[in-house]
Amino acid sequence: MLVIADTSPLVAIAACDGLGWLDTLFAKVRVPPAVFQEATVQGKPQADRLRHYLQDKVLAIDLHDFVITTEGLGNGELQAMALYKKQHADRLLIDDLRARKAALRNDIHIIGSVGILLLAKENQLISTIKPYLQIIQQTDAHLSPKLIDKALVIAGE
Repeated sequence: MLVIADTSPLVAIAACDGLGWLDTLFAKVRVPPAVFQEATVQGKPQADRLRHYLQDKVLAIDLHDFVITTEGLGNGELQAMALYKKQHADRLLIDDLRARKAALRNDIHIIGSVGILLLAKENQLISTIKPYLQIIQQTDAHLSPKLIDKALVIAGE
């Protein structure tokens, strides 16, 4: 399975020390150049860890080859969606609600950082998701109380 990743869920998963989960759950993890640049900006949380993890996972993409409904999306999100389409990926790892809606309108199968936690638990990489949800909430990621409650129910916690 190939997953193309956007910046914010990578930062969230890195904060959970879970980048290795991605390699276990997916055959390949790839990012476009804009996501690599966003994730590894000096001073950004988890930048050094993500630079090391992503260094051999960057694939170039030319946005001129694609028509994607943008609706105020960032360059990293746009490149990630285009790379998903170009590579015929299985999932797009993305958390931003506006970007998730745009992805769905463009027939892109998505998963978020909470979905990764659920998969990690399902595959016995972690025993509980609750402490990781708390870590993600301390990052710049916004998890709604409704999403957290739903995830905990799904996880049986």
